[in-house]
Amino acid sequence: MNDRFLAIDWGTTNRRVYLLDRAGSVLETFRDDRGVLAVGPGGFADEVAAIRARMGDWPVVAAGMVGSQRGWALVPYLPCPAGADQIAGALHEVAPRTWIVPGLSDPRGDVMRGEEVQLLGAVHAGLAPADALLCQPGTHCKWARMADGAVASFSTSMTGEMFALLKQHSLLAEFLGGPVADGPAFRAGAAASADPALLTALFGVRAAALLGLRAVEDSAAHASGLLIGSDVRGAGVAAGSDVFLLADPMLGALYTAAIAQCGGRAHLVDSHAAFVAGIAQIWSLVRDR
Repeated sequence: MNDRFLAIDWGTTNRRVYLLDRAGSVLETFRDDRGVLAVGPGGFADEVAAIRARMGDWPVVAAGMVGSQRGWALVPYLPCPAGADQIAGALHEVAPRTWIVPGLSDPRGDVMRGEEVQLLGAVHAGLAPADALLCQPGTHCKWARMADGAVASFSTSMTGEMFALLKQHSLLAEFLGGPVADGPAFRAGAAASADPALLTALFGVRAAALLGLRAVEDSAAHASGLLIGSDVRGAGVAAGSDVFLLADPMLGALYTAAIAQCGGRAHLVDSHAAFVAGIAQIWSLVRDR
């Protein structure tokens, strides 16, 4: 009997490991910096062996970048639309009693690894409706349309990465050292994103600081508002829209404010609880086969 299993959310720089019981309850968990980039070629089997030595000799189901070309094995993407049944049927057994979740692709030209588990879990756990728009903010923000509990389609925005690049390598860099938080400067940027001339507005961040039209310390928040507001509007958020956010408190607050600027309503979802629910659902479909 497979009464327990080990679930690994294995990202590029970090990973989180859960020991789950048959009901999907978390018995033990830990997080570390042993993401796929920290594991050398051929080292993944040893990593899993060490996890089993620490938490028990249980079956392992891993999701995320562990299934990429940088990870343990390159697992083909499963095309959308896809639900838990399709993903469970496409698990890749990379070693005895060790499986990797395939990740998803969108036919318009997009991919994800790991986020699909959270998306399915949010619906399975009742944290989001079966038909909904879900958003996972971050370096690469995912927007997913759920239909009947499955991932119908999704798109990725390079919002966080673009802000980081502007801070480090652009003409704006010397002006973007201030704090980024929800407030007047951020909301003004989110409101200004209604103008489609985003590149012009970004140059205006520098000009406004030079001319004394905006305090230099508000420039970063304003630029963040422009980018996040553009991201939200590009996802089709409008008056009356409901968006379910799988986000940490800081990004959740920023996206909530930008969604409100568009007339939408944001609903925060615990991304860790969503992952646990999603991976438990997937494992439940295969454990007794």
